[in-house]
Amino acid sequence: MDQKIQLMHPTGKKAVSIQKAKYEVLKKVILNCMKEKGELTHAEIQQAIAEAFRNNKIKFEGSLDWYLEWVKLDLEARKEIKRVSDKSPVKFTVC
Repeated sequence: MDQKIQLMHPTGKKAVSIQKAKYEVLKKVILNCMKEKGELTHAEIQQAIAEAFRNNKIKFEGSLDWYLEWVKLDLEARKEIKRVSDKSPVKFTVC
């Protein structure tokens, strides 16, 4: 049985729960990419994750974009990452 984790939303909206294994993989890759590259836009995070998955031969089932968005929102709600500005394009960085 797959263990699930309840995600959080930065504005307090109702969030989804996802498989903990998927969450942990994405969280690790997102935080590592941001620590390596600094401030990143959503598109740059997507690109960095796709590249990291390819380079490390990580297989991911499901919509990577959907999971990325939810994990990014959860990390923001947990104050592990933050928005640098709300102007387009929005950039994120590690807290």
